[in-house]
Amino acid sequence: MFGKKLPAAVLWDMDGTLVDSEHYWLASEQSLAREHNAVWTEQDGLDLIGNSLYDSSRIIKQKLGSQMEPEQIVQHLTDSVVAHLSVSIPWRPGAHDLLRELKRKKIKTALVTMSLHRMAQTVVDKIPFDAFDVIVGGDDVQRGKPFPDPYLKAAELLGVDPADCVAFEDSDTGLRSAEAAGTKAIGIPNFIEIPAQPGRLLWPTLEGVKIKDLQKLFEAKK
Repeated sequence: MFGKKLPAAVLWDMDGTLVDSEHYWLASEQSLAREHNAVWTEQDGLDLIGNSLYDSSRIIKQKLGSQMEPEQIVQHLTDSVVAHLSVSIPWRPGAHDLLRELKRKKIKTALVTMSLHRMAQTVVDKIPFDAFDVIVGGDDVQRGKPFPDPYLKAAELLGVDPADCVAFEDSDTGLRSAEAAGTKAIGIPNFIEIPAQPGRLLWPTLEGVKIKDLQKLFEAKK
């Protein structure tokens, strides 16, 4: 028998985990590259997945030879992606159903993303129910993923112990952040492979995942 302990909170990465928005980022990066008469490949975009926007913007600036400041690049890309997400929210498989079940059970939730807070708010505002108690954006922390700060801040805002939380991530960078914060961190690979490591939890999808599956993560080891 599995224990009945529920997670105190479930913490969600956004791009690639909650919503299928990574291709919007790639398209926006490629558009910016064309404006600079430069080349930006799919692999260039994949290499940035999970990084903070500020770290990514410095890489983009250097590779494109742009005169734009990193902050300008961040805002430019964010505006482009927000425009796409304002039309529709492309959910990742299983995410919408699990999020609804969590809210029905009154389990706290946080959106923990390296995208700007305003972009995360755009996504949350389009969800047709009260989906998240807290948003932590990349501009809400001094150190982004893979540092633990974003997840520690989310747990603090929710008033819970990170060890009692489940976190979902789609990148190695993000998963390392959630692991370092002490959560029950689960990797759900999407665009990029997440390396397996001893003790690391990797699930192929959130499709069909129920709260009872999250309860199993807190089962006492015998």
